[in-house]
Amino acid sequence: MGGCTPVPDAESGAAVGRQMTRMNVRRALRHGAALLHASREPGRDAALLLCRALGKDRSWLIAHPDECISVAQAWHYEQWLERRAKHEPMQYILGEQEFYGLRLAVSPDVLIPRPETEHLVEAVLARLPRDRPLRIADVGTGSGAIAIALAYALRLAVIDALDLSPSSLRIAKSNAEAHGVSDRVRFFESDLLSAVACATYDCVVSNPPYVASTEQLEPQVALWEPHTALFAGLDGLDIYRRLLPQALAQLKPGGLLALELGAGQRAALTGLFLQDPCWSAPEFVKDLQGIDRVAIVVKI
Repeated sequence: MGGCTPVPDAESGAAVGRQMTRMNVRRALRHGAALLHASREPGRDAALLLCRALGKDRSWLIAHPDECISVAQAWHYEQWLERRAKHEPMQYILGEQEFYGLRLAVSPDVLIPRPETEHLVEAVLARLPRDRPLRIADVGTGSGAIAIALAYALRLAVIDALDLSPSSLRIAKSNAEAHGVSDRVRFFESDLLSAVACATYDCVVSNPPYVASTEQLEPQVALWEPHTALFAGLDGLDIYRRLLPQALAQLKPGGLLALELGAGQRAALTGLFLQDPCWSAPEFVKDLQGIDRVAIVVKI
């Protein structure tokens, strides 16, 4: 996982040992929070990294503030603090992220799954039957988060997980195997739906890149997450323009298209749907901040 770091050699280990001589849990947390002062939640990040270094949970840290830290533990902790201080996301340092109750491996090869995308999964599950076989396409699967969550909930579904990045697909396959759904999730290296152009689907779902190329993102996103999974042209709509006609061609009549969208994109995306009379009027689902986050249409 991304959080694993080589054991220090004698010289580097000794240096850290001198720097953190007699460092206990309380002092280590203070040291970490001070180093991460520019982070949004420095105390939380320092505690999570120390938990990983010690192999303990947060309650143990609280109960053992005077426990001393070994040189090897201090070395790992210091390495991870330095990475976080350079804005590397905690998920990449720890090598994992929880999504829809599932713990997924992540690396800089994949977009970090967000809680907002859980609304996309919930919207699809609310509209698909669970008592009959289904064929679903997850376009731009990344870590496999959406495909695996849907396969976990829809036991009769077969899901084609598509991504242009071979390194993303390797991570997604590993995640599918870890959660016991690899027999029903098939992976394809594909530009949108091109690799499965002859297939038909009950549902096409996607969290595509939708950030405008001119938009300024916070450093931990802009510096570390894959730009191909973030940006989609000057207005952020380039992938929607390409995906909509492909999805329309491959959905069965009555088939569902579910897309994540960004803040302020509802009107523009509605306009794209209205260009083809074979789509139903779009339905939008808001996230917890009241932002239109999911667009749902049906092939008429």
